[in-house]
Amino acid sequence: MRYFKTEMDIAAPPSRVWEVMSDVEHWHEWTPSITSIERRDNGTFAVGSKALVRQPKFPPALWTVTEIETGKTFTWTSGAPGVHVAGRHSVEPTATGSRAVLELTYTGIFGGLFAGLTREITERYVGYEARGLKARSENPAFRHRGFD
Repeated sequence: MRYFKTEMDIAAPPSRVWEVMSDVEHWHEWTPSITSIERRDNGTFAVGSKALVRQPKFPPALWTVTEIETGKTFTWTSGAPGVHVAGRHSVEPTATGSRAVLELTYTGIFGGLFAGLTREITERYVGYEARGLKARSENPAFRHRGFD
C-alpha cells in the first residue's frame, strides 16, 4: 500500500480546524504520533516552509511545504534515497462544521516497500492525528494523553 487516507467530521468551523492544522509546532500537544515539530523558518506557514518532525519509532524527517491554499489545504513532502512521502492536510465545510482529510502518499523505488513495512504504525498515527485534530479543534484546551 502506497496511499493512506482518513477523514474526520469535526464540530467546529473550517477556520478553527485550519488554525489547529496549520499550527504545526503545537501538534505534539494533541497527537501522540508527534514528539516535536521545529519550524526551520520564521513567519507565515507558506510554500517553502520547512519543519523538522520527530515521531516515535521513526527517524527525524525534514518536511517542506510544497503547496498551500490558506484556510483549506497544505501539502508537505519529505524523503530519503528511494522514498518520497507527500502529506496532504485539508479541511472543508460541512452542514455541521468541518471535515478534515489527511492523506499520505509514498513514491520512489522503495516507497511501496517502506509503506508496506510501516503500514500498521502509519495507519495508527494517521488515526491519532485525525482524532487529536478533532478534539483540539472542538476544545482548545485539549491535550492528548494517548489514544490506545
